[in-house]
Amino acid sequence: MPLHECPHSFEELAKTVLPAHMRRMESALAAPREMKAFSIPGIGAKSLLKKFDLAHDFSGCYVLIDNGVPIYVGISRSVISRLRQHVFGKTHFDASLAFRVAMAKHPDRTISKLTRAKAMDNPLFGTSFAEAQSYLKTLHVAAIAIENALELYVFEPYCALALDTHQWNSFETH
Repeated sequence: MPLHECPHSFEELAKTVLPAHMRRMESALAAPREMKAFSIPGIGAKSLLKKFDLAHDFSGCYVLIDNGVPIYVGISRSVISRLRQHVFGKTHFDASLAFRVAMAKHPDRTISKLTRAKAMDNPLFGTSFAEAQSYLKTLHVAAIAIENALELYVFEPYCALALDTHQWNSFETH
């Protein structure tokens, strides 16, 4: 019985499917969108779907890009909504990348030793978190649709390794 209804064997995923997704991602990387499009107050996911001529939000993988350099690979069952969360999210769950970027500004361990929730309540960290979200708004993003859940989950680390996004990607559980 296929896992997550994925019709491919491991060998097919490794040799054919994931490289094909990577070629599509490379094409998307050649013409990324500005993240500021996802960070306009009052412009929600539905408006963005219309703007991008999409019938619905989509399951897929996205890459955040800083000055032409991929820095982060993410996945979501609702990519458009997820991109908005990165810049508008108020919790470490919603804006996990902004949380990581902000945490990197506090290597002294006074904040990094706090729980994620306690760090979010810290005023000094709150400033760093807001700055991190402002930084994310300056980036570009490339995205591709991947409907099958197993292909999507396996593609994320494949793409992160291929693009060397080790600074911000982490596959550790919290």
